[in-house]
Amino acid sequence: MSFRTKKYAASAAALLLCVSMLSACGNTEEGEPVTTTGADVSQAQVSEPITMASDTSNDVDPGVPVDLSKGVSDKMYNRAIMSEGNTVRLAAAMKKAQNGEKITVGVIGGSITQGSLASTPANCYASKFNDWWQNKFPGKVDFVNAGIGGTNSYLGVHRVDEQLLSYSPDVVIVEFSVNDTDRVMNKYSYDSLVRKILSCNSNPAVILLFTTMEDGTSLQDVHKEIGTAYDLPMISYHDAVYPEVAAGTLNWKDISPDNIHPNDAGHDIINQIISRYLDGVYNGLDSVSEEPSAFTAEAYTKDYYAGAKMLSAADITAVSSEGFEVVEKDFYDQFHNNWKSTSGGSITFEVECSNLGFFFMRTTDGKSGKFEVYVDGAKKGTLDADFTGGWGNYGETQQVLFAAENTKHTVEIKAAEGSEEKGITILGLMAS
Repeated sequence: MSFRTKKYAASAAALLLCVSMLSACGNTEEGEPVTTTGADVSQAQVSEPITMASDTSNDVDPGVPVDLSKGVSDKMYNRAIMSEGNTVRLAAAMKKAQNGEKITVGVIGGSITQGSLASTPANCYASKFNDWWQNKFPGKVDFVNAGIGGTNSYLGVHRVDEQLLSYSPDVVIVEFSVNDTDRVMNKYSYDSLVRKILSCNSNPAVILLFTTMEDGTSLQDVHKEIGTAYDLPMISYHDAVYPEVAAGTLNWKDISPDNIHPNDAGHDIINQIISRYLDGVYNGLDSVSEEPSAFTAEAYTKDYYAGAKMLSAADITAVSSEGFEVVEKDFYDQFHNNWKSTSGGSITFEVECSNLGFFFMRTTDGKSGKFEVYVDGAKKGTLDADFTGGWGNYGETQQVLFAAENTKHTVEIKAAEGSEEKGITILGLMAS
């Protein structure tokens, strides 16, 4: 097998991660199944540090400020390349384009991938990733950006078929390390997402990209387990920049206007690292003779979301509905045929699945309320659509059923007491 693997090596102080989960799914310990009961689903926390290897060759030079005008240093690059991974599929995509055939490159992730806070879409790392391919193979590359702000790999595994894999990509970058926050549930969802992409009929190469918050928060250590299991290329923006920020040799505000999103300079750092990695593969194409094959690796987790799919009002008809109507779209261009209530009510579906979640709007206007979810007559959670005083409207994911019997379930959503005059928009059901 033709591949190259180089593990990230750098010592640094342990980074304490502690962030409230963005999408509720149960309070669990590492290795335990995610469960939901009749009580409302509680929130989990990320509270384990990212640990570093002992090799010091790529450590930060104390007292030597990072000069962004000189580009990414060798030490930053070496820290960023957590694993070069198996390059067979990536080389095959390059050779395909080199031979004059059309290829498709794509990205999937959250707001960083979408390009939030880059001055223009062209300055986002995703666009620059596309630029690398366009420059190497002019006229031979199509590009798909499936980044959606505020979303995690749990939603990603349910939407990837329609929004990315339907284009038969040849290369895909996956970026969810600051949007994924639950060490158990998101390990499962991320594993199933990566497996879905690798199992696509087009045999796409998959590159994992790990980003970071200002305080070092990132789920990259969990995501790294998945990448290691499947010998994938793994690139860590976290490991490139955070040790410098922690040492005071790089000012976070030079690479980000807030505590999460890269500015143009931050996106360019990601671009330089990815481009340099791709250049290395491109320059060594002659050494990769193996042809890509179907993905057959055993699942790292139990692949709970293998059959994950999004269901909208176009896919499922309500058994009964009072106070809900179907609207073409309420917020996202990517999600059509939503169910919307403006004043309480209830709606009932029949869904065949073993796992079930909801993608719904949270709004700051004070007009949204709480809606209780019952599955087969048992209360499984509450969808809290009220985000009054929050930073803005956004789509929230919430799992209410996990690893249950794969059968037809009756699902009822109804306004909670006190929310009879409030509304909610259900963007879609997530079933597997």
